[in-house]
Amino acid sequence: MTEAAQQFITPLTLQVLSKNPVHTSVMSEDRPDVVNHIELGKQTDLFLVAPASADTIARLSHGHANDIVCAVALALPAHVIKMIAPAMNTNMYEHPLTQTNLNTLKTIGYQEIEPKTSLLACGDLGKGALATVDDIVQIVQDALLDIT
Repeated sequence: MTEAAQQFITPLTLQVLSKNPVHTSVMSEDRPDVVNHIELGKQTDLFLVAPASADTIARLSHGHANDIVCAVALALPAHVIKMIAPAMNTNMYEHPLTQTNLNTLKTIGYQEIEPKTSLLACGDLGKGALATVDDIVQIVQDALLDIT
C-alpha cells in the first residue's frame, strides 16, 4: 500500500479483509534472508494497481522506486501481467502528461483498465471514476485464464 492508500483504509483492515499480508514500506524487511520488494516481484503472476492515482501513474512511468508499489513494479519479471486502473478527476485523467505517462506504461506492457464516466468525488461529472469492481475482476480473471 502506498502512503496515500493508507489514508483511505488502514493496512490492518486490508489485511483482515484480504487474509493476506499487507506491505507498506520498501525498506521494511520481514525476513533477513530476502529483499522484500524483489521477492514480492518473483511471487507475482499479475500486478494490478487499482485505483491508480495520477501520481502513482507518473512514478511508475518514470521508474521511481520510492514506495513499495513502485519498487515491486520495477522488480517484476518481464512475463508478469501488469494492469493499471486509473481513478482521478477528468481533467487530471485527460491531461496530456497523464496520457503520456499511461502511454509509456502501455509501451512496456501495462494494460489500462479504463476509468468510467460518472459523478466523481469532487462533484464533477466525467471520465475518471474507477472501473467497476466487477469489470476489474472479470478482466483480471480473463488474464489469469490466458496464462494457465
